[in-house]
Parts: sequence; C-alpha cells; structure tokens
Amino acid sequence: MKLDWDKMDGLIPAIVQHVDTGEVRMLGYMNREALDATNASGKVTFWSRSRRELWRKGATSGDTLELVDIRADCDGDALLVLARPTGPTCHLGTSSCFGEQGAPGVGFLGELADVISERAAKADAQASYTARLLAEGVKRSAQKVGEEGVETALAATAGDKQETASEAADLLYHLLVLLEATDVPLDDVLDVLRDRHKA
Repeated sequence: MKLDWDKMDGLIPAIVQHVDTGEVRMLGYMNREALDATNASGKVTFWSRSRRELWRKGATSGDTLELVDIRADCDGDALLVLARPTGPTCHLGTSSCFGEQGAPGVGFLGELADVISERAAKADAQASYTARLLAEGVKRSAQKVGEEGVETALAATAGDKQETASEAADLLYHLLVLLEATDVPLDDVLDVLRDRHKA
C-alpha cells in the first residue's frame, strides 16, 4: 500500500467503517506511527492533532475498534479502515460520529445479525423471542424459515405488496436466526453470493 504522507504533512485521513454493516463510524487521522501501531496491535489507533500524541480508540472507554482491514484510496492520500466496534464509537455515546441513523440500506441485515448473536450469548432463554427460538434448537428455527417462506410466497402471489414486505421481513429475520443456530456467519453466505456473481 503506497501512501502519500507528504500531502498533509505526515497525516492521512482515516475513515472508519463497520465491516459487517457498512456504517461509517468516524473520521480520524493517522501518521506512520499510528498506522504501524494499528497493524501491530489489531486495535485502531490514531494521531491526536490537538494533544500531539497517539491515541488508541477505546483506551479509556473500552469501546475499541478491532481492525479487520485497511485500504488506501486510488491517490494514496486517504484510508478506509474496516473494523468491528465493541461499543459506541462517538464520544457522545452514539454508534457513529455522523449521527444515530444506524447501518444504511441492506447493511441493517448485518446489524440485525449482530443483535441476534448478542441475544444468543445470553444465558436466559426467556429474555427475548430470539433467545427462546434459539433455545428450541435448529429444527425449530428451520421450521420457522419454511413457514415464513411459504407465507412470503403466498403474499406475493396474492399481489399484496405491504403483506409481501411484512412476510419477507419475517423470513429474513428467521433466516438470520437459523444461521446463528447453525453457526454459519452471514459473511459466509455473502461470500457465496459474491463468488457466484463473479462466475
């Protein structure tokens, strides 16, 4: 990765994006030392222009950014940092420094998959519908996917757009629960779709 460090006096803007949802979380700046620290630790680290020192995101709050990948733009003067946040990113307590809209478009599926995974990790099976469904096992989740698939098809055949959207939402939700129950990450499904698209 060739970077143009001279363009902004040794600093390069780094846009942080949630790798699973596509949500833009923040903008920070990196110098060579911050980039090296990020790559070495796996925790996203920036150069503070006001304090004139390195700062690791979440060092005090615990809301870190786990590094997944770093990409340079075509001119080598900006970075896209793909990360998995462990909590809110903004110092105001919101998930993003650009507001609390959440993941855009289909990125919400990644956000929903994360919520389902969090609920699966809780010991109390009665804490939510998701937890109860997961506690009933793979067969129950699979049955719900089948039921919702049929209901989606029937709504579409009837030409009811609102009902089709509602049933399709149920289908997508239950499919994500089934993926969680079978320990198949949504990313694996997306990788298959990408590979098929390339072919």
